[in-house]
Amino acid sequence: MSFPSFPGVIVTSYDRRDLGLLLLRLGTGGVLAAHGAQKLFGWFGGHGLEGTGQWFESVGYAPGKESALAAGMSEAGGGTLLALGLATPAAGAAAAGAMAGAAAVHAPNGFFNQGGGYEYAAALGLTAAGLAVTGPGRLSLDHALGHAVDRNWMVPAAFAATGLVTALVVGARAQRLRKRENGEQEALFEETFDE
Repeated sequence: MSFPSFPGVIVTSYDRRDLGLLLLRLGTGGVLAAHGAQKLFGWFGGHGLEGTGQWFESVGYAPGKESALAAGMSEAGGGTLLALGLATPAAGAAAAGAMAGAAAVHAPNGFFNQGGGYEYAAALGLTAAGLAVTGPGRLSLDHALGHAVDRNWMVPAAFAATGLVTALVVGARAQRLRKRENGEQEALFEETFDE
């Protein structure tokens, strides 16, 4: 099946798919990379690691600075790799995991972003996950490198690892928030008693 063409140029559905994947990768990856740069460097009106770390701590992600670093690296690194089409399964899974963590913060506000909901995080996370599953297309570094870091087995492995880490981090946050609501203080040091 071919589509309307210009003199001397025939565009097939395969070419259109590759171009569409490139546009999705550039758009989603660019937004994620900028979002991560806000956290890591304070660029684009962000608060950098210190400010973001304090905010992370306030919403239950502790330690705050380390949590901000992990989220910023997942977003900036995953976004950059998605835009380049390099290590697409790992890049998409990392970005999706970061967005799942963000969605957990915004979920109490409902779905829509205008009310502080998780709509934005869900859209970015699902797009990143979709790109990880679909692959980067031919207009990518993965394709140019013979898919050395984009093998079929890497998709489930990347999502399994990211899913496990995300579940642990979001679960620990939920536990911290429950303790806060109940007025319990977290232990500063682990106490061990030898009998």
